Amino acid sequence: MRKRSTRPALFENLRRRSLAAGRAPGSPLYVGPENKEPAKIEMIAYDASGATVSTPKSLTECACFDEDAKITWVNIKGLQDMDMNNQAGEVFKLHPLVLEDIVNTGQRPKMEELSDGGLFVVVKTLDYNEKECSVTQEQVSFVLGKRYLLTFLEHSGADVFEEVRKRLLSQKGKIASLGPDYLLYALLDAVVDHYFVVLERMGEDIEEIEEMLLSRPKPANLEALHNLRREALFLRRQIFPMREVVAGLEKSGLALIAENTTYYLRDLYDHTIQVMDTVETFRDMLNGMVELYLSNISLKLDEIMKVLTMFTSLFTPLAFLAGVYGMNFKFIPELELKYGYFYLLGVMGVIAIGMVLFFRRKGWIGNSEK
Repeated sequence: MRKRSTRPALFENLRRRSLAAGRAPGSPLYVGPENKEPAKIEMIAYDASGATVSTPKSLTECACFDEDAKITWVNIKGLQDMDMNNQAGEVFKLHPLVLEDIVNTGQRPKMEELSDGGLFVVVKTLDYNEKECSVTQEQVSFVLGKRYLLTFLEHSGADVFEEVRKRLLSQKGKIASLGPDYLLYALLDAVVDHYFVVLERMGEDIEEIEEMLLSRPKPANLEALHNLRREALFLRRQIFPMREVVAGLEKSGLALIAENTTYYLRDLYDHTIQVMDTVETFRDMLNGMVELYLSNISLKLDEIMKVLTMFTSLFTPLAFLAGVYGMNFKFIPELELKYGYFYLLGVMGVIAIGMVLFFRRKGWIGNSEK
């Protein structure tokens, strides 16, 4: 059995949030986990003719407001560099409150229309730690403009956008020939698809615990169940708002969202519903497994009490006879019998056998169903 998580994710997020208490609105402060790796910038400029990748040192090199310029995807990995975040706000004219939401990694997934006609989206990418059986999350922010898409990732490590990046660079699919709104859809679709991977791995752990509950329930199983129920709750809190985000994108009516893209967003909405249904199924299963554990424990206790009661019932009359003839009275009639001892043993044996046969006839022993 793998080690179970004891990570208090909810309280961890609350502690992070408390760091920004008392600050003026629009004062960006990174409150995520400490990360000493330097922030990285990746820029992909593309159109139907091809795509090029570069790693500029400054965001001023990524400015892309020319109508004739290629569509630009600027991917910033690492939010701990506040100078770079402020530079992104200056170059792309981001409101201070938007910057604050980007670096505040405890944000709820949401979608907002910007004053310049752009779009700001916050979602959560999820991963499953199979060693600790825990769900880890990372905040991803999107800023959609007319000719560009900005993405902000918490860490500079591997991300769920790798497959989309490969499709874009290899000119496979429709990404290169469509606008940044379709790129936004493709990235959100990659996030939701990874939810299914997380649910699959979590489902395997749930099945493993269920088998152990049916075969050999132990107190450790209850602790594992409690941890998984907490992870399922954490998973629900991260996934459920995604439905509102996708529905808002589909029905926003923004000029930046092409009609062709809305059809794909509807399909993405269906995927989010499937994910939500799976999460709810997991929660119901875990709640049912807790009841199953308690029922099994109660059943085992009943079996133990049943055996003890049988032995008590069997030896009570024997103890009575032994107690009667163990009394220190001089004139007990049977004490003078030559074979009185054997008569008494015989009577006790008949009583014992008779009670066993009576218990079997009633189905109290020997006929329990497996």
